Amino acid sequence: MTLKSLLARPFASYIYNQIKKGAHTANADQDKIFKSLLTTGRNTLFGKDHGFGSITSYGDFKNAVPIRDYEQLKNYIEKVKKGEPDVLWKGKPVYFAKTSGTTSGVKYIPITKESIPNHINTARNALLCYMAVSGNYEFVSGKLIFLSGSPVLESVNGIHTGRLSGIVNHHVPAYLRTNQLPGYDTNCIEEWETKLDKIVDETMDQNMTLISGIPPWMQMYFDRLTERTGKKIKDLFPNFSVMVQGGVNFEPYKAKLLDSIGKPIDTIELFPASEGFFAFQDNYKEPGLLLNTNSGIFFEFVPAGEIFNENPSRLSLKDVKVGENYALIISNNAGLWAYNIGDTIKFISTDPYKVIVSGRIKHFISAFGEHVIAEEVEYALLKAANEENVKIVEFTVAPYISQTKGKSYHEWFIEFESRPNDLISFSKKVDDNLRNKNVYYEDLISGSILEPLKISTVRRNGFIDYMKSVGKLGGQNKVPRLSNDRKLADELKVFVS
Repeated sequence: MTLKSLLARPFASYIYNQIKKGAHTANADQDKIFKSLLTTGRNTLFGKDHGFGSITSYGDFKNAVPIRDYEQLKNYIEKVKKGEPDVLWKGKPVYFAKTSGTTSGVKYIPITKESIPNHINTARNALLCYMAVSGNYEFVSGKLIFLSGSPVLESVNGIHTGRLSGIVNHHVPAYLRTNQLPGYDTNCIEEWETKLDKIVDETMDQNMTLISGIPPWMQMYFDRLTERTGKKIKDLFPNFSVMVQGGVNFEPYKAKLLDSIGKPIDTIELFPASEGFFAFQDNYKEPGLLLNTNSGIFFEFVPAGEIFNENPSRLSLKDVKVGENYALIISNNAGLWAYNIGDTIKFISTDPYKVIVSGRIKHFISAFGEHVIAEEVEYALLKAANEENVKIVEFTVAPYISQTKGKSYHEWFIEFESRPNDLISFSKKVDDNLRNKNVYYEDLISGSILEPLKISTVRRNGFIDYMKSVGKLGGQNKVPRLSNDRKLADELKVFVS
């Protein structure tokens, strides 16, 4: 046992016990955070505009502060970008996390000195909880890779600006810095495939023990390693013992990733975003992510079906129910107030508060009134794939609205690692699964309004080539699971085999 792993043992035990205790004081912690945020917010432009001085309850807050997305908060963000202090939060942000939105173009999400610990400590706590539960402390002595964006930051009126993963890279604890790969120069490479080749160069002969990133980009890394060496990952990195992932649902990628590795491996799931680190898997043996209820974020929950209503229901943590699909709304110590982050979650437990990420608010299909969400299409596809031992690389779904005599249908674009023996039979299984999951879709199929879904097979590396063609290869970019129009589908047509 090395000195690092020896020192990690008592620290991991302490943090894990603190988190276990905190999980049972979640509502009290949320009340304290709510009051603390309002106290600081009173002296900001936003707080004065919304009468924070008169707010004494959550009900007052709901009446005074409407739910907003980035576009609706943008006028305040623009003032911050111009260098004005005390706009959304006291003083000025330390960073802007720069992220590309599907409807808002480039977003500039403020990160303050008060909110930085949420991003840094939550990732640390996830690893410490894993150590305490698993007894695996040795991985901290090996090489750790975090597949991330460039740490090179630009300045927007004195505010450091860049990708969240690049910003976080500047805050990797010193005791892990010597273990971290790739090196700084490699991490600064913007072009993903060039960067990937350099990462392979730097890591293929190292004692890699932990690998972290968004699943599709970890898969690209594994594929490139195998292309170079002809070996499974377990043979290249015999001490590789834990994989940390987040950003997308892991299940569609799990089978192929584990096949590439060549052995079972412990996995830790995270729920990070530029706006905050919302939840993490505190026990890798159990499903669900522990909501981060004592880390500078006040959570609200809107039933997903109401999020586009003029006056949707807004619930605090104590009022949520297991199994309901909620849009996640946050107020935090970076100056985001009743902010709609665009994700939907579902509670699987309320003691402690554990969630799964069920999809994106704007990623759904309701071209015919069916309102199919990501959770449902992922279930439908993976159930069929598991039954037939079919591996999926990537997929997306879009409506096909017939302009002729034929009926409309859902078109699924799927890149297979291993194709089903009978694509028509496989398509029927997926369709049946979706019909069982979504009653509105079932009604449309049984009522002969829609034809059963059709699968268009995307050629090998087709999704990678598509992402490259639109300038979104690598980084934190993800393929949307669902679209309510044909824009993505039409662009993918050239990659269909």
